[in-house]
Amino acid sequence: MKIVKTKDYEELSRKAANFIAAQVIMKPNCVLGLATGSSPMGTYKQLIQMYENGDLDFSNVSSVNLDEYKGLNPENDQSYRYFMNTNFFDHINIEKCRTFVPNGLEPDSDKCCAEYDQIIAQTGGVDLQLLGLGRNGHIGFNEPSDVFESKTHCVDLAPSTIEANKRFFQSEADVPRQAYTMGIRSIMMAKKILVVVSGSDKADALAKAICGPITPQVPASVLQLHPNVVVVADEAALSKMP
Repeated sequence: MKIVKTKDYEELSRKAANFIAAQVIMKPNCVLGLATGSSPMGTYKQLIQMYENGDLDFSNVSSVNLDEYKGLNPENDQSYRYFMNTNFFDHINIEKCRTFVPNGLEPDSDKCCAEYDQIIAQTGGVDLQLLGLGRNGHIGFNEPSDVFESKTHCVDLAPSTIEANKRFFQSEADVPRQAYTMGIRSIMMAKKILVVVSGSDKADALAKAICGPITPQVPASVLQLHPNVVVVADEAALSKMP
């Protein structure tokens, strides 16, 4: 595992975007595993700027997203499909038909998850997976648990995750209680993993993920077992590293 320390979020976003850009340049038809939330937004802005400057071409890139809220349609402004379209896909030349997000409107959890695992397999596998880190150590929506869930599954969101995400909704009551998420095995199958972590509120989780025991109680700790992980984190996020 390689740790890249940055001064602030802006530098973090720039360095993370450079990693992704290198992947796209090296393999123009690569498969990117993408994440939502506040952590990667700066990275997406940097990639959009590179595209607008003529430095990147996404026309042959495919993508698979980590997760989606169960029950939200793609046009809902809090769905992750909407997030990806408005914050990234609408601003680059990627083909929307090759961008995949779990189907939040599928009520049958088993069907939705099986179909998404099939989609991931059909892409040929993720070349570079982008991850954020939850305050409780979750990656995707893989919450602290007694076991590592391997495949795409429906998860009951932890109270801490609902609390962290309520700022995006009108009230806490509006935050969905379930989500579909790519499983730990699916994440770990990516050839490369890039983790972006910013802020002092993530410092405890990052220290446990990198330096603590490997345990499903800290889902991100499993990344210690992956052969090619880069963590890009700012000074605040690294402030509690031993």
